[in-house]
Amino acid sequence: MKKNIFKHILLLIMGMTTLASCSDFFNPDTDDKLNGGDYISSNTEMYTGFLGIMTKLQAIGDKEILLTDTRADILEPTDNSTADLIALYNYDQDLQNNSYANPAGYYEVIIACNDYLAKMKEYRDDPQVDDDVYKDLVASTARIKIWTYKTLGEIYGKAVWFDDPITKVSEISNSANFTEMDMPALTEKCLSVLDNGIDGVELSRNIDWIKWLDPDNVTNIANSQYRKWNYMVPPFEGLYAELCLWRGAALDAQKSDATMYYKKAADLLLRALGTYVNDQNYSGNSPYWLPCATTPGHYATFWNNAQPYPAETVAALIYDYTNNQTNTLLKHFSTEYPNKYLLRPSEEGMAEFYDNTFNPGGASGEARSNCLFGTSYNGNYISKFRPMGSSVRANAYQDDVHIYIYRETQYHMMLAEALNHLQRFKAMNAVLNTGVKATEYKDDDPEWEGFTANWTSSAEWGTRKYPSMGIRGALNLNARPIKTSITELGEDATLKFNDEAILDETMLEFACEGKTYASMNRMAMRYGDLNIVADRVCKKYQTAGKSAEIRERILAGGNWVPFNINMK
Repeated sequence: MKKNIFKHILLLIMGMTTLASCSDFFNPDTDDKLNGGDYISSNTEMYTGFLGIMTKLQAIGDKEILLTDTRADILEPTDNSTADLIALYNYDQDLQNNSYANPAGYYEVIIACNDYLAKMKEYRDDPQVDDDVYKDLVASTARIKIWTYKTLGEIYGKAVWFDDPITKVSEISNSANFTEMDMPALTEKCLSVLDNGIDGVELSRNIDWIKWLDPDNVTNIANSQYRKWNYMVPPFEGLYAELCLWRGAALDAQKSDATMYYKKAADLLLRALGTYVNDQNYSGNSPYWLPCATTPGHYATFWNNAQPYPAETVAALIYDYTNNQTNTLLKHFSTEYPNKYLLRPSEEGMAEFYDNTFNPGGASGEARSNCLFGTSYNGNYISKFRPMGSSVRANAYQDDVHIYIYRETQYHMMLAEALNHLQRFKAMNAVLNTGVKATEYKDDDPEWEGFTANWTSSAEWGTRKYPSMGIRGALNLNARPIKTSITELGEDATLKFNDEAILDETMLEFACEGKTYASMNRMAMRYGDLNIVADRVCKKYQTAGKSAEIRERILAGGNWVPFNINMK
């Protein structure tokens, strides 16, 4: 019966999406009003309303990639590019009429979440409500809202917080119900909501679509057709941990003690990673959530795959071309008709991968560069999301590549940052560089708190076939230099040295995924030093003679995208 209900929901959603053109659906009029009214009057509508929020989330899935990676170290405009993209690239100071810079799509997600939460609250006392599912959907919706606010802060350095239901972005006004917050205040607010929950609902709850709709495959999730629905919502552990890193950065900038936030981040990430690392079922040919010897051979499959790659996926936005669910990544990056080839890799950005100072041991055969860059008749292009000749998406116009919200390597990178600030340098080096070795791990050593022997080749069940090798070690790269003691440089300089090493690795690992520029800004906030951003970005402007101009704009606060949402 539950399966029939869910099929009905899917038909409703598919019907709504196929009535509109692909362009209309994913470029919504931000002044469109919600339907309003008490639309949640049955369990079916409760689920349908939630999936409606997901369609709005899909619509902004590529936005942070295009907004921030254009300003980061890799991308530059092509001869086909638009004035709006060029203005972003050049750090123009007036972007109010820039179609990319407008945050309205993010606020549409928040408006939909607020409206849904208000209607759900009214519906809770209905006798037909399954209270556990109700709580799961409320928690999921709240995390989508908080993730959206985090993303707004990462891009614009600020956002307008509101909880009351409104129907359109133009209703955001300078009143008691709307509060503009900078990134430190926004981070604190998001963490407070995650801590306190909503109307008695703990926000760590998850709805398990497989358990609900496909219980026969609970222990064999790879066989479930509903597996991808478990990927949809930003997870509590990853979202909370990332917000802790932002909160820690803000406190570090104030010279305040942030230890509790870094410990919380490390604990949450290790707990999340442990769900697979400590499971013997994933110790052999399916090493989930652990950089290991299988990583290089599967790296391109993380993106060039019909679905998100299971062993790498924590959360992802998924699109289906056959149902008019698309994004615009191929339109911007691909050289093949009918795509526009609006952005390409800069020579300076590509060189980072082959520079043995920036990328120790990097060479032309490195898995990441081979995946990221391609060469076509029009020149170099970003091939990460669909290389020419892909058999996964036979046609270049099939813009349904998935977009990762979090992936397991990102969990490891965030863990390295938290461990650095806990001064657990051996563990940090293992996560970033060398992997956790059986000869180094000790279960009674505070350095390894939260880790288990199951990270190593000597697991509790015996020999682990594919043990932890570290982010770089798994890719057969040399260890990135880090400091394992504060003796040489002192505490502050040691932490900064290691943070910049982690940042440089982030730039290589997450190029064109909408994650590198946020990391640059977090490091810059922590140390009060916007040169951390400028030093990594400005080199791609040297050939055009604009490096000094761009640096000046960044140091004047241009690291955030300048855009003011109307506050009447």
